[in-house]
Amino acid sequence: MQQDKQPEYGPVVFRDRSAGYAFLTRSTATSERTIEWDDGQTYPVIDVEISSESHPFTTGKARTVDSEGRIAKFERRFGEGS
Repeated sequence: MQQDKQPEYGPVVFRDRSAGYAFLTRSTATSERTIEWDDGQTYPVIDVEISSESHPFTTGKARTVDSEGRIAKFERRFGEGS
């Protein structure tokens, strides 16, 4: 890989607006928008739709599937002993 083709790697804030959560990390992602962080420095900010604070798997708010209703619907469509 050519050295002059490497993307710049630096501090970036990722913000999940739906959960009101943001975290500072390092990334090659860039953004024109900036945010002032707790340490008083200004960093590029990238808004994300979902993070560990709002993901259904980690929050425990996952949708449950009504398996009994699905089976009843199948039996109505195709009969019980088909």
